[in-house]
Amino acid sequence: MNLSGLVRGRLDGVSDVWKADHPWATLYDFVVEHERVGRLLWAGGIRSDIRLLYGAADEIGRLPPGSAVLDVPCGGGVALRGLGPGQDVRYVAADIAPAMIERTMSNAARRGLDQVEPAQADVEHLPFADATFDLVVSFTGLHCFPRPAAAIAEIARVLKPGGILTGSALLNDTGVLYEPMRVVGRAGGLLGPSGTRVELAHWLAQAGFPEPEIRTSGAMVYFRAARRRA
Repeated sequence: MNLSGLVRGRLDGVSDVWKADHPWATLYDFVVEHERVGRLLWAGGIRSDIRLLYGAADEIGRLPPGSAVLDVPCGGGVALRGLGPGQDVRYVAADIAPAMIERTMSNAARRGLDQVEPAQADVEHLPFADATFDLVVSFTGLHCFPRPAAAIAEIARVLKPGGILTGSALLNDTGVLYEPMRVVGRAGGLLGPSGTRVELAHWLAQAGFPEPEIRTSGAMVYFRAARRRA
């Protein structure tokens, strides 16, 4: 196998780990769902304010009736906290792992959210038509994708002009303090190549998201951008 093949195989292995429903996903869901515990663990572990995640998810609840939302990767459904029972939106929960989709749907049932649709999908090959969604949420997912730039480009394809992409990620330039976490994550197949904040801004711009908002909180970076209108 040549060098490019070795690199491609290593990156594809990231997706394979998440398909197998890694225990880290369960821990992450628990931390996010228990706000008091989550605030302490995020502040102590990655020096980040978890309330920024909750605030980003709240954007879902402010959507006008008839809007369409894509949550990818949905994980265990942490973004569902922003969706209200009976809210008139189409909400698609997509993930590469069937077990995570099952957890999201169980979470939706507990919250009385009957508007949630499951979809098993690879973020680089989303099974939706162009310009389908008004909002895409992608929390703590970009750093797990084997090819984050390709993922952003595909997300842009399914967003309507003027539609919003909001998400969070562990990036590579948030400080040496978090380098051991990144090294261990990659060694275990949990993290992909990720990128820097400059690279993130470049990927977004290339995909049609000018002037993105990028905010750093400890190890975590939050981003929000509107797709360019035609």
